[in-house]
Order: sequence, then C-alpha cells, then structure tokens
Amino acid sequence: MKKKLQELIDLLPSAIIEGNKKVAETVIADLAQDSRKITPGTLFVCLSGAKTDGHDYIVQAYHQGAVAVLVEKDIDIIPQGLTVIKVADTREAMMRIAPYFFEYPSCKLRMIGVTGTNGKTTTTYLIRSILQQAGFHVGVIGTIQNSIGDKIVPTQNTTPDVIDLQRLLAEMAEANMDYVVMEVSSHALALNRVAGCEFDVGIFTNMTRDHLDFHVTFERYLEAKTRLFQLLSSKDNQKEGKTAIINTDDKAAAFILERTGCNTITYGIENHADLQAKNTNIQAKGAEFDIIGSFGIMPLQLKITGLFNVYNVLSAVGAALAEGIDAPIIKAALEMFQSVSGRFELVDGGQPFSIIVDYAHTPDGLENILKTAQQIAKKRIIVVFGCGGDRDKTKRPIMGKLAVQYGNIVIATSDNPRTEDPENILSEIEVGIQESLTSGKIYEKIIDRRQAIERALSVAEADDIVIIAGKGHENYQILKDRTIPFDDKEVVKAIIKEMK
Repeated sequence: MKKKLQELIDLLPSAIIEGNKKVAETVIADLAQDSRKITPGTLFVCLSGAKTDGHDYIVQAYHQGAVAVLVEKDIDIIPQGLTVIKVADTREAMMRIAPYFFEYPSCKLRMIGVTGTNGKTTTTYLIRSILQQAGFHVGVIGTIQNSIGDKIVPTQNTTPDVIDLQRLLAEMAEANMDYVVMEVSSHALALNRVAGCEFDVGIFTNMTRDHLDFHVTFERYLEAKTRLFQLLSSKDNQKEGKTAIINTDDKAAAFILERTGCNTITYGIENHADLQAKNTNIQAKGAEFDIIGSFGIMPLQLKITGLFNVYNVLSAVGAALAEGIDAPIIKAALEMFQSVSGRFELVDGGQPFSIIVDYAHTPDGLENILKTAQQIAKKRIIVVFGCGGDRDKTKRPIMGKLAVQYGNIVIATSDNPRTEDPENILSEIEVGIQESLTSGKIYEKIIDRRQAIERALSVAEADDIVIIAGKGHENYQILKDRTIPFDDKEVVKAIIKEMK
C-alpha cells in the first residue's frame, strides 16, 4: 500500500512541516515505529519510550531509506531531503494515520475480540474451530501465534502495536479472511493499540488480579478491559450487528454491562444467564455438560477438561450464536476440539503418573488448574511454579498460598526472572507458602527451573499429578543478561527419557 505524504499530513491539522516541504510529491511506501524495520520510502514514527527514544534514531532511519519522520521534539539537524512532521503527540498521530494508511482493514473483516485475565487464548481457538467448521476463513491474533488461515505469523505481544496490527489486518483482508478472532489485552486497550479497529463481537471472560505493575490499581485495570465494550457501542462504527458476550458469574460483569450499549449475550454456571451450563462432569480426559439456551439443550462431550474450560466454551458458543451459526455446527466443532498448546496440556512420555503443563501465571489461573487437578487426582498433586520478574509483586505470596493449599508437594522455582534476583522472587512466594503450610505438606525452593522439574518428576509416584505452571507454550526463559531456549514440555520429555 502506498499513500501520498500530503494525505497523511491532512489527518494532522496542527502539524508543522520542516525540511523537505515537497510533501505532495513524496510517496510513503510503509510506516514504522522501529528503526530496524525501515525500508526505502518509509515514514518513521518517533516514539518517546521508557527505555529508548525514537528521536535518537532519525539519522539511522534516514540512511535506511526513511523519506519522512513524525516527531514531537525539536530536531537540530535535518538530513537533506528528509521531511520532518512535528506534532504534539506522535503516539496519538500514529493512531490516526496507521488505520488510514492501511485502508481501515477491520471494516473489511468480521472482528471478534476477547478480553479478560484468563481464558483468552483457549476461547479464540474454540471460536476459530467453530467458524472453520461453518466454512469460514479465519485469522487469529494472540499470545501463542498469529495465523492467517493456515499460515503462521510470529508474534511478540498478545496484541501488536498499532502499525503492526493494522498491517496484519490488511494482510488478512488481502488473503480473503472472513473473520479475525483476536486476544485484546488490557495493555493494548489502555495504550489504544487497537486504534482504528472496529469490533463486531466482544467477549469478557473474567477479571482477577494481574498486571497491577502496569495499571497500578484494580479499578484502572477494569476500566481498560471495559474499553473494548465501549468501542463496540461507538456511534462511529461502520458495520452493523454488534454483540457483547459477558460472563455473569464474574463480579465485574455488572460494571461492564452498564457501559455496553449494544446487544448482549450473557453466560455462566452459577448465576442466571442467556447461556447456562448444567450437569457438569469434569474428568481427567474431558468434560461433559449441557448448555441451556434459546436453542434448547446442547449436550456436550469434550476432549478438554476443567471448569475454567466450561466457561471458555460458553463464551465461544455465545460468539458463534451472535454471528448466526447454527447449534449443530457449534456442537460438532466443540466435540472435535483437542487442546491448545500449553493450556492444561497433558505430556505423556509413558510415565505412570500424569504431567500437565499450563500457562497459569496469575492467582486465579493457578487456582483454576489446581482445582481441576483435585477433581481428577487419584493420589498426590505436585506443583512446580514461579512468578515472573519485573511484574506485579503482590500476587507472589497469593500464588504461594494457593500452591500449598491445593498441592501436596510444592516446588517454587524461576519463571522469567528478567532483571530481578530469582532468590528474592522465591522469598516473596515463600511468605504465602509459610502462611498456609500444614502438616503433611512439603515445599522446596529450587532456583533452576530444569532442576525443579527434574526434582518433581523424581519424587512422583504412580497416579500422582505433576502440574508445571507459569510458562505453558513459551519456548524461552528470560534471565537478567540473556534469553535462553526453554520449553517446559521438551524439558519434561528429556527428563522422562533420562529417567528410563
């Protein structure tokens, strides 16, 4: 896609032009906010970040082919031929020009956004399965990976930055996708990375403690999540048929419903809802339950388990019904659905005990998987988990308390310590463990994650369940000075092989 620079400047009425002012003749071939991604003909957006400042890379951007830069600071030396566009706020300006440059791709697609503390990834994959079963072409944007149909696109953030997101949506529209199912993180909503996106269905999964290192208060965290449903109700929307899918068993449901101005479909297990799960039977190999809705009763026999997945399925059913998909198609897709990488994923190396790898990295997520383990456990539950460095510290003792409450043997270890001392992280986890430690419970602290997993597997006996939580699908570990390859599932398989 190409645009005349003047077209983009017209979107910024208070902009001041310096340097090369022949903007009517300049053609912009691409946008970039990362100087490393600049190609000839690019407009480089200079963002002032906490760690780096794009304004420091203007000369580099020019030598790489940038023909214009968007700035919010004075530039002392302007390379010859470079157009400098000065605005009050480059981030806000980027949010205006990026959707326009890529020709508002979300308006060419049906957009389903999923937000909430837990369950986003599984819910997006459930919805994709249903839509594909109905014959649609589907793109996915999320934590594990982005995909355009069967084509996999690498991902860095749960929700990409504005330029990358608009570019990806444009690629999906160009590839004739009918739908995009997208995880929408609270960071993305607070920072407005979804600027220019028009959603058709918004799903609220749940709201528990997380990301307070960023949002500071729970109230601000909730307000960020609510923004998705305010976008659904915007008067500026071009498409029709907007629906919010809300979990009424969550305490935040009433707050979100009050701020939603479109059609709603509620779901739950305990409280009255449009879609309600009844007769739930959670087993090791799957879950059985009935969904009661306007269509009558939909009995399901699933290959995924856990009460948390019952909620995920309910939300996916709500989205599918909102898009007019018939109940028999929904049922067929759900009963064929296998699993999502790193989400309560069973690792079978022929051992006489169960090993489950899960991404749970919040108190609610950890409690959900441990409750499910309790329901299906024949003997002991062995828990290996940690907490990420440079993230919300308040959840560390809470997760320690939960681990020893539900687990028989608890091994606290490193997650992604980042710049923090792993020993300090484990000490903060230990505070919660000590508070709830009762007779017969055992806990250890092992900083090295591989050694911790090895220890858990060495003490496991027949019919025990080993839960390895925190990293799930991740295939790396972030340490203070480097990032190393580390995949819980592959480590488990290697250790089991060594033990044999």
